[in-house]
Amino acid sequence: MTDTGGGGPRPRGTWWREGAITAAAFALCLLGGVIQIDDTLSAPSAAAYVVAVVSCAVLPVRHRAPLAALAATTAVGVLVPPLRLLLTPLIVAPAVITAYSCALAARTERRAASAVLLASAVLAASIPLFGDLSWKDASRMGVVAAFPLVAGVLGHSVRNRRAYLAAVEERARRAEESRDREARRRVAEERVRIARELHDLVAHQITLANAQATVAAHLFDTRPEQTRRSLGELVETTGHALDELRATVGLLRQSGDAAGDAEPAPGLARLPALLDSFRRVGLEVSVHREGSARPLPPGVDLTAYRIVQEALTNVTKHAGTGSARVRLAWHRDHVTVTVADDGGGARTVPAAPTGPGASMGPGASTVPGRPPGYGLIGMRERATAVGGQLSAGRRPEGGFLVSARLPLPPADDTTRRTDGATTTEEERMSDGASGDGRTDDGEAGDAS
Repeated sequence: MTDTGGGGPRPRGTWWREGAITAAAFALCLLGGVIQIDDTLSAPSAAAYVVAVVSCAVLPVRHRAPLAALAATTAVGVLVPPLRLLLTPLIVAPAVITAYSCALAARTERRAASAVLLASAVLAASIPLFGDLSWKDASRMGVVAAFPLVAGVLGHSVRNRRAYLAAVEERARRAEESRDREARRRVAEERVRIARELHDLVAHQITLANAQATVAAHLFDTRPEQTRRSLGELVETTGHALDELRATVGLLRQSGDAAGDAEPAPGLARLPALLDSFRRVGLEVSVHREGSARPLPPGVDLTAYRIVQEALTNVTKHAGTGSARVRLAWHRDHVTVTVADDGGGARTVPAAPTGPGASMGPGASTVPGRPPGYGLIGMRERATAVGGQLSAGRRPEGGFLVSARLPLPPADDTTRRTDGATTTEEERMSDGASGDGRTDDGEAGDAS
């Protein structure tokens, strides 16, 4: 009695099941025709055969048209008393079966309940309608009316059970799809994070290597000692680049691969070493600190370091100047990281420096006509990822300004206060905070 729910060909098992149900209903109808009105038993009459054949012939269509099938079997049941047959639940078995199917397959529960109640009432009312009503007839009315109602309740229960199982399967399917989407999202985020790390470290190290190689090329004939020193620094820079690439690409290992030594993520604690690498290629960087310095969350610490690294790399490649200023300002709920320069953005390769102690400026590492990269995009994405903001653009007085505002957890009252005056990272770095034309937060207009 399952609903196939469609007009396509049914499986062979369904046809066997339908045939068995129809044969059982036909046998019950004939068995009901054996019982006579005077409570005696005799062979089924021709009328009993007609009732059984007509009502059972409707059963195969009860899945596609349950209401029509219920109406037809009920109408045949109403004709039982006029044909001098005893109306019992046996002879109206097809009507009971269609009541079950109607409750199971009707479009709405209200329509199914109304149809089953009406069929029960009509079958029960046909008993006194075509004969005298006795106490036996009254009991028979209750039994005849109860069977379709019980079948309808059973069909309704099965329908609810199927709907519940379908909902559970749907939720399981959606949960599986959500897990797949979440896994794909995490993989995409991890790829973006690794790509950003690769971009930052490769851009930084390759820019320094380019500057050192350019210095060595220009001083090869005139200053061999300085050339030798630049080549040594070039070897050291490329070695650091390979180490960082190896550590970053190691993040792509599978879970079963041998784990290597994990190096801590860089942060502002490694800022002196970073600035020293830029100083070796001729970029003098001054650092100015303000406010109460305190430990940063790992994500914010890494973001601040990478923003300074990328901003100074851009100064080295594009600014055409030999100096830059870094400002770190700690506030109650955020830290401001600002990198400024006074360059004009020249992209020419200067002539070989002359004079004692001369070295190539940062502009030497830039190749004319090279398309812009994704440095600003990466910095802005990093700042947004930790809940901060980043702005970048040209300064009215000349040069370029990158300013990032990164969130911090609330500071304790016992946080150690640092000297508000200028703090240098190296003896060779001087205070560059004055005259940079910045506000307290050092923000500039967005240059998107």
